[in-house]
Amino acid sequence: MALYKLQINGRSYEADVEPDTPLLWVLRDNLGLVGTKYGCGIAQCGACTVHVNGNPMRSCAYPVSAAANAKITTIEGLESNGKLHAVQEAWDEVDVAQCGYCQAGQIMTATAFLSKNPNPTEEEIETAMNGNICRCGTYHRIREAVALAATKLK
Repeated sequence: MALYKLQINGRSYEADVEPDTPLLWVLRDNLGLVGTKYGCGIAQCGACTVHVNGNPMRSCAYPVSAAANAKITTIEGLESNGKLHAVQEAWDEVDVAQCGYCQAGQIMTATAFLSKNPNPTEEEIETAMNGNICRCGTYHRIREAVALAATKLK
């Protein structure tokens, strides 16, 4: 066991866990940040996506030891001063969610993508979001929401 100091959503946290503990379980089980979901456990579905230093990361396969000096953002940290992020607003406007299970990971992937590519083409959106699985098949609405969010961020 080791004590890890983590910077998550602009706040400092500590977790006394094994170095190879996936960040996902530290977030959910140790820190009570349950917006990040477990999907597959092998970094394939995207449900567990968080930002690590601004980059999308599959937290189910990312050891807490690698996150110790990083700036981590979870779905809970996207809201700013009581205002939803433009991607979250677009998700609501387009009515993307059905079961909602993949949505946190989808939104985290989309926000990281749009921070690097604020004026994407339809093809770029499809490529960027392609690695996240939606069990309900709302891919057309996901792409529509990402495109709408891009216009909101301008």
